[in-house]
Amino acid sequence: MIRVIYFIILSYFILGAVGFFFINRKKGADEKRKSWIKYITYAIIIHILFFSIVINPFVFRVLAVFITGVGFYELFRLLQKSGRTALRFFLFSMVVYVLLSFGFLLFSGLDKGLILFSFLILSVFDSFSQITGQLWGRRKIFPKISPQKTWEGAIGGGLVAVISALLFDFLIDRPALRAVQLAAGIVVFAFAGDVLASYYKRKYNVKDFSSLIPGHGGFLDRFDSLIAGGAWVACNELFLNL
Repeated sequence: MIRVIYFIILSYFILGAVGFFFINRKKGADEKRKSWIKYITYAIIIHILFFSIVINPFVFRVLAVFITGVGFYELFRLLQKSGRTALRFFLFSMVVYVLLSFGFLLFSGLDKGLILFSFLILSVFDSFSQITGQLWGRRKIFPKISPQKTWEGAIGGGLVAVISALLFDFLIDRPALRAVQLAAGIVVFAFAGDVLASYYKRKYNVKDFSSLIPGHGGFLDRFDSLIAGGAWVACNELFLNL
């Protein structure tokens, strides 16, 4: 089973590489280099998280603690760099982040199949929303908050993610409709988490949370959607059971 899943992941990466090739055709050499660094770094991150889930879920739980911990550091860091401006906004943001982090940590302790399903849906949405957005994106959703996000990208990534739920539904042993519903919720929360992170950065007038991850910025730049999407899955499984 793991081999089949990994083959599907590699197929997605090949599609992603083709997409990046077309995206980079008209870019300069330096932009191409940065784009491929981002792609390769993302591939490494996906492999680390994937194998931490399938080999030893405890490792994924440790990574979840590490990711959320670094996220706290990045939030405080931006506050300090700003001279402690917008303190009320920061405190409200911390409440939201604590709730999402708590949900994400609960998510990291759920059934391995459910974690893997959710992680794959999140990864597909994250990847293909960016690829479809850069290839065909024209209409911006929140031009002042997150100018790179387009309707075409969000819809394209969402469609690929929801369709992918039908490929991965065997991981959660649920009817196809339930798998699609769960995937749709993951997509919505992942997108919302990304937008909230972008709004926080705009409030403090920075492009990235930090420069810890080459080509991506900080941990929250890379894992914001994973934290929010994981929190949704935990909330649904433990309290809502939709």
